[in-house]
Amino acid sequence: MSAAGGVLGAVPAIPQAAGTAIRTLLRPGDEPPVTVPRDPAREAARRELSKRMYHENDPSLFQRALNAFWDWVDRLFDAASTAAPGGTLGLVVVVLVAVAALAALWWRLGTPRRRPASSAALFDDRPRSAAEHRAAAEAHAARGHWNQAVQERMRAVVRALEERALLDVRPGRTADEAAAEAGRTLPSHHDRLHAAARAFDDVTYGGRTATEQAYHRIAGLDRDLQRTKPHLVSSGSAAGTAAHRAHRGAAE
Repeated sequence: MSAAGGVLGAVPAIPQAAGTAIRTLLRPGDEPPVTVPRDPAREAARRELSKRMYHENDPSLFQRALNAFWDWVDRLFDAASTAAPGGTLGLVVVVLVAVAALAALWWRLGTPRRRPASSAALFDDRPRSAAEHRAAAEAHAARGHWNQAVQERMRAVVRALEERALLDVRPGRTADEAAAEAGRTLPSHHDRLHAAARAFDDVTYGGRTATEQAYHRIAGLDRDLQRTKPHLVSSGSAAGTAAHRAHRGAAE
């Protein structure tokens, strides 16, 4: 309030550093002026405050970037909680439901893995008989190692068909190829053969975990195939001729 009664605007406080800078502009013995021009005062304060001693405790560039990031996350969550039904509690519920859905998909589908362009061979380098593969499968099943049990039982299925001359012996055959070829000779088991091949591929190449039920389905298929007579193809087919000879020899 001035003496004349007029209302003066609020005078901004001058920082101590700026006051020091202003005093340096005055010659010794001079009286401070009633007013200080704004631009020289601002420039003097800027030069003073730019000195290193005033910035020794400033946060680093990384810390400033991190603070800016968390400020952005905080604003994002504030906006989301405002838009979500129920506010912050509603947002938490939505996030928990999304996490639960992702966990269920992960458990159901297994660890994502890139499938190879073509499936690898069904058998390894050392040939074994169907009986040996069955024994290995049963040993794995007894220990609850269902992945290995499924693999060995599927190998037993295919090896048994080779031993009966229902499939030609081919080391590089895949499970899908074996199921397709055997399905033509044993059409009543076509779907079960393809299901067994898919279970083998899922475990071996797809990163899936086999179950006890999957193993018992393949084991049941193995037992049924041993009792099944093949559907012979035309007499001109080499596979049909081999199968016919094998079964005629077994009957004799």
